[in-house]
Amino acid sequence: MKYRMTGRTKWAILAVPSIPWAKSVFPDLSNDEAVEKLWEKIFEATRVDQEDPIKAWEIHDENLKKYKNFLNDKQFEKLELKGPGTDIEVYLAEDHFWMGGSKESLAGASYVANMPTEEVFTTPHKLKVNGTLKATKPLSLNGKLVEDFGFTFKDGKVIDFYAEKGYEVLENLLNNDEGARYLGEVALVQDDSPISNTGILFNNTLFDENASVHFALGRAYAYAMRNGSEMTEEELAAKGSNFSLIHVDFMVGGPKLDILAYEKNGNKVELFKDGNWVI
Repeated sequence: MKYRMTGRTKWAILAVPSIPWAKSVFPDLSNDEAVEKLWEKIFEATRVDQEDPIKAWEIHDENLKKYKNFLNDKQFEKLELKGPGTDIEVYLAEDHFWMGGSKESLAGASYVANMPTEEVFTTPHKLKVNGTLKATKPLSLNGKLVEDFGFTFKDGKVIDFYAEKGYEVLENLLNNDEGARYLGEVALVQDDSPISNTGILFNNTLFDENASVHFALGRAYAYAMRNGSEMTEEELAAKGSNFSLIHVDFMVGGPKLDILAYEKNGNKVELFKDGNWVI
C-alpha cells in the first residue's frame, strides 16, 4: 500500500463479475443473465463497447489531461460546492497537484491505474473544510449499503453526520482513527459520463465513484502533492495532507451541483454548472 499510495510503482485495479456481485445489481435476473448483463455494463463503462476502444481511451486520457493541466496552471486556493444538501468551502492543500488519467511511476513508465476512471483529483487541506456535504449515491462498504447520508465539517473535521440506512456502518468508519474524520481527496467528475449514463448503481466504489464528483474520507495520496512521493509524512502533513488507515470515497455529484474555484487574488472561475464541466 505504501508503494501504491506514494506512486512509486505501477499498479492497476479492475473488477470482474461474480454471481453475488451481479445479483446485487440485477436481482431479478438469473445468475447467468445477471453476470452477462454486468459484463455488458462494465464494457460500456470502460469504453470496450466502442468501435476502437484504444483510440477512445487515448481521447479520454487527453481530455482528462486538459482539465488536469488547467487546474494545475491555475493553482486555485479553494473550491466552493453547492447543490441539494451540499454547501461547502474546501481549501486545497499547499502545493496540491491535480491528477487525472494516465500517470507515470517514479521509473517514468506511463500507466492507467483505475479501469475505469473519469476523475481529476487532488488533495484538500485537512484543516480548512467547512460546511455540509450530502451524498447523492449510496455507499457500498464492507458488503453493506449506507444510504441517504451526509456530513457537517468544521475546520476540516466531521463534527456531525447522518444516515437513513447504515448509520452504524458509517459511525464505525469514522471511528477508525483520528484521520478518518478528515478528507483526503476531492475529485471532479462530470455527470455526463459513460458510467453515469449506464443509469445503474454498480455497488462497487471503483465504478460508482467515477460516476460522480466525490470526496474521500481518510488518507491522501502523496502523489497528489507536488513532489509528494519524495516527502516524509511530516512534510506532507505540514502542507495540509491527511493520514489515516482508511481511504473511502463517497459521491456528492449530480445534475444539480455547481462548483466555483477561487484564485489567490479572489477571482472566481466557474468549473461546473448543473453537474458538468464548463471550462
